Amino acid sequence: MNFPVIVTLITSFKGGKEIAMNPGLILQAPTLSNYAKVLTDTSRFNIYAYLFNSAAAAFTGAFLALLLTLPAAYAIVRTGVGRRHLLPAVANLRALPLVVFAIPLYMMFQFVGLLDTRIGLGLILTIVNLPLSLMMMVNAITDIPREIDEAARMDRAGAFVILRRIVRPVIRPALVTALIFGFITAWNEYLFGLMLTTREAVPITVGASFFFSASGGGVQWGVASAVMILGALPPAVLGSLIYRQLTGSMTAGAVKG
Repeated sequence: MNFPVIVTLITSFKGGKEIAMNPGLILQAPTLSNYAKVLTDTSRFNIYAYLFNSAAAAFTGAFLALLLTLPAAYAIVRTGVGRRHLLPAVANLRALPLVVFAIPLYMMFQFVGLLDTRIGLGLILTIVNLPLSLMMMVNAITDIPREIDEAARMDRAGAFVILRRIVRPVIRPALVTALIFGFITAWNEYLFGLMLTTREAVPITVGASFFFSASGGGVQWGVASAVMILGALPPAVLGSLIYRQLTGSMTAGAVKG
């Protein structure tokens, strides 16, 4: 699974002549020229803008999905409302091909003026993240005994206070995990980025494809590989920094007494 990543990484350090003469995995004359070209020549394709667009849209999609699914999951688990119909309906949205929604969403966004905007792309990515986020929140909250809620209500705590001060701290690893997975899923989304953006809100997944023939004359493999590596760095670094939170989510919501 890591072999394509290794090949892309090695290719990004090769010059044009070496790529043509030496397509193997051995570097003969490592160079940073591909990265220098991508990071300094922004007159035509601005990678910094693409990275910022992806970060803004991905964070919006991950955070809004979590903000919506946390109270929804609490209501489903504690009251049972929506468990039979709403929960399966939302979960099954992820099983449908996203292209099914492409044309209707494009027409809707065109009507309300959200085409080629970061907030518009972020809202779509929120919908993409809803199924997984809701399922994770439901599973985490299910592990919390109801007696904790009942004890809090005896102290006159309302549902919002219980959710904020009791439930949220207990399921913190699950919250972090859902946020990370949501960010990575949104960051890697390509279809809606291609369809709903043209210039101002182009994400890195779409912008990277522009570098394949940035100056004509065929694919510039070294430049394209450098862009791919730079585009993959943010979610990779994020996952590495909070690896402990990811492993802690396996026991999220567990209460020992």
